[in-house]
Amino acid sequence: MAESLRSDTIAVPHGFFTRRGGVSTGPFASLNCSLSSPDSREAVMENRALAARALGADPANLMGVTQVHGHDVATVSAPWAAGAGPRADAMVTDRPGLALGIITADCAPVLFADAEAGIVGAAHAGWRGAVSGVMEATIAAMQALGAEPGRIAAAVGPCIGQASYEVGPDLRDAVLAHDVADAAFFAPGKRGDRWQFDLPGYCAARLRAAGLGSVATLGADTLAEPDRFFSHRRRTLAGEGPIGHQISVIALV
Repeated sequence: MAESLRSDTIAVPHGFFTRRGGVSTGPFASLNCSLSSPDSREAVMENRALAARALGADPANLMGVTQVHGHDVATVSAPWAAGAGPRADAMVTDRPGLALGIITADCAPVLFADAEAGIVGAAHAGWRGAVSGVMEATIAAMQALGAEPGRIAAAVGPCIGQASYEVGPDLRDAVLAHDVADAAFFAPGKRGDRWQFDLPGYCAARLRAAGLGSVATLGADTLAEPDRFFSHRRRTLAGEGPIGHQISVIALV
C-alpha cells in the first residue's frame, strides 16, 4: 500500500507520499512517480495510480506539470494525458474529480485548500521557485477562482531540512535580495563560506506573510531518511546514479 503523510490543517483528501508501497525496483524502489525518470513507464504509471486511488481519485484524473523551478501556475479545468502538462511549477483547480500532483526529491511540495470554496492548489517550491514567488502565485490563482486567503490552509511537505541543506553564497544572496530579514533562515555552516538553509521554514514564513488561514510544516527531512524518501542531494553527495521522486497529491473528490 502506498504510504503517505497528511496534515490536519487540510480538510480535503491529500497525501504527501513517501517512496514506500510501489512497484518500481532497484534505485527507483518503490513508489517512484516521476515520468521523466529512466524508470519503467509502466511501473511509474502504476505507482501514480496507487497514489491516486489512495485518495479516492481516478488515476486518469491525476494531473501533473513539467516542473522547471519557476513560478508559473496552471489552472486546470479538464484532464490532460499523463506527461502532457504545461511547463509550470504549480496548479490550481475548482473542478470536482481532479487531483493535482507535485513531484519532488528535496524541494518542498506545498498543498493548498480552501475547503469552503472547493478550490485546491499544489506547488513545487525549490529555493528558486520559492524566492521568485511560486507560492504567492498559487494563492493568486486560487483567488481568481474564488478562494479567500484567510480560508486557505496550506502545508509544506517533506523536503530537505536545514541540518542537511548546506548552501553557498549564491543561494543566500538570492534569498536576501528579496528580503534581508530572511537572513534568519540561515545558520552558520561548517565552512566559512557556507550556510545551512531552512527551506521549509522559509516557505512557511512566505505563506504566513500572504495571510493564509493556517500553515503547517510536516518536518520530515528527505535527505536524512533514505528508507522513506528519495533525495537528489543525498544521491549527489554519494555519487549515485538515477533515483526516483515522490509525489504529493491533493484532490477534489
